[in-house]
Amino acid sequence: MRQVETVKTIDARGLEPPEPFELTMAALETCAASQSVLLLLSREPYPLYRALELNGYCRETRHRLDGTVEILIWREFS
Repeated sequence: MRQVETVKTIDARGLEPPEPFELTMAALETCAASQSVLLLLSREPYPLYRALELNGYCRETRHRLDGTVEILIWREFS
């Protein structure tokens, strides 16, 4: 995964939509340019992916052996 400072980890594996989406967007609003949010879910959050793209965020998704979807989210500044 990308090397950025992870400022917050959100374990949303037991949460129902839209709570993971709302928690993630709120956490991203408080991140500095060099910081990221790590989101843990039990499924792929396709609506979140689109919202991230529309708001200028980058993401990297990894699937763990236990079925957890791990998403590292950050904003790319040029």
